[in-house]
Amino acid sequence: MPASTTFYETHKEERAVVVSLSIAGGEDDLEMRLAELRELALTAGASVVGQFSQSRRAPDMATYIGPGKVEDLKAEAATAGADLVIFDDELTPTQQRNLSDALQLTVLDRTQLILDIFAQRARTREGKLQVELAQLNYLLPRLSSLYTKFERQQGGIGGRGPGETKLESDRRRVRERIAQLTRELEEVKEQRAQQRQLRHKLPFPTCALVGYTSAGKSTLLNLLSGAEVLADQMLFSTLDPTTRRVVLPEGGWSVLMTDTVGFIRNLPHHLIAAFRATLEEVHQADFLMHVVDAGHPERERQMRAVHEVLKELDADDKPTVTAFNKADTVRDSYLLREMVAATPNSCALSALRREGLPDLMDRMAATLRGLLASVTLELPYDRSDIVALCYEMGKVHSVDYGPDKITVRADIAKDLAGRLAPYTPGYLPPDV
Repeated sequence: MPASTTFYETHKEERAVVVSLSIAGGEDDLEMRLAELRELALTAGASVVGQFSQSRRAPDMATYIGPGKVEDLKAEAATAGADLVIFDDELTPTQQRNLSDALQLTVLDRTQLILDIFAQRARTREGKLQVELAQLNYLLPRLSSLYTKFERQQGGIGGRGPGETKLESDRRRVRERIAQLTRELEEVKEQRAQQRQLRHKLPFPTCALVGYTSAGKSTLLNLLSGAEVLADQMLFSTLDPTTRRVVLPEGGWSVLMTDTVGFIRNLPHHLIAAFRATLEEVHQADFLMHVVDAGHPERERQMRAVHEVLKELDADDKPTVTAFNKADTVRDSYLLREMVAATPNSCALSALRREGLPDLMDRMAATLRGLLASVTLELPYDRSDIVALCYEMGKVHSVDYGPDKITVRADIAKDLAGRLAPYTPGYLPPDV
């Protein structure tokens, strides 16, 4: 009997050249942009074998970097043995088609690269729906470039060829799928809204962790809550929001803290739109914790990128605690102190080394005090359970057990204060 043969399928690692364009008068540091693009490519699973840069007053409409530089790029890619070229910007369909034809290689732009990483990271049904919607919205205006061999066919009577028919049918299928995904994500949005309503009924103040990708948000959440959220050095390790309860030492206050997707410079609008349901967690939170990689050389630009996304989400005016994480990577202690002094309601810490947590807790407690309402409650004895609720949800200053009522003076969450308003002295029902 002949011996059986086993076949193993191996995946060839793609070799990429990364390309960035420096625009005259632009603020971004070219080397930093290339470094981030290299990290994105590595996260996607490519091996970076070269980099290419060009300076122009404006991108070339046809080839982005200019026809002369395309030839230089082609030679460099051939020398490096690359089969993939990645551009640090979103290319137009025309630019991408022209570059693919000229280079005879696969050409990706920054948006495609990030979408690919998100597709690899998506684990839940919601995450997969969001990524697919973003990919299809990106693909739709670019479908025509897939049918260039039919570009000479004309429409109209007698001129409708198979290429045009195929293109239009594909466009219709993509639009139908986009509509279906949008409906399904609306259902997800409703479910998230219901979950938030249930959380508000507890009611704990809510905090959303925001920050540039790989700033250490998940590590910090694990430390504060004892959770086991995935935390690694790769970009966008967290796509699906995770909510955990964090108990503060002062007064025993509890906070519901949600880890959100990491932000990045020029976060593609397709992603912001697709992840709107997830990012609603940021908009609905009582306050934010902005986690910053204190040791990153592009720290200030990363902070600006986060603020830009928050502004787009209409959440840039929320109370915010700024946590300068990875403080152990900052060698200049004076610079670290200067950072904290220049940023309101901030502190420095190292989540990895568990250093600086008391300062962070103090900042959170101070922020919480601004979210609490001072109340005096007069409770009947059959509602003595509310006393325990006040202890759990706020800070109780005094409890007086009188002959016919219990008088409680406390600072509690404003949402809870509204619900307990009928027990405040002089309360009048709304219809009176």
